[in-house]
Amino acid sequence: MTGRSGVNLEPLAEVGTDISAETTKILTAEAVQASDIVITIDCGDACPSFPGKCYLDWKLDDPAGQGVDTARPIRDRIEWRIRGLLADLGVEAAV
Repeated sequence: MTGRSGVNLEPLAEVGTDISAETTKILTAEAVQASDIVITIDCGDACPSFPGKCYLDWKLDDPAGQGVDTARPIRDRIEWRIRGLLADLGVEAAV
């Protein structure tokens, strides 16, 4: 099962997440301005930047075109980072 962007959706389905109807969204200046925290993946200096925003640029492998065994650790790394961010913010993560 592959999504529109070529990402193998099976590892997400294994943990009850369905993103089959989702599409890649371009990070716009308006979206950044409306956000408190901006998380990008390997964006570097190419993404919009505004003073006073918290920016996190996570270095992650691209799961597009990868098999299940390669995509699972990427999925798990993203979850680990999100749970860590929530803990840093004092927000209890759902189980």
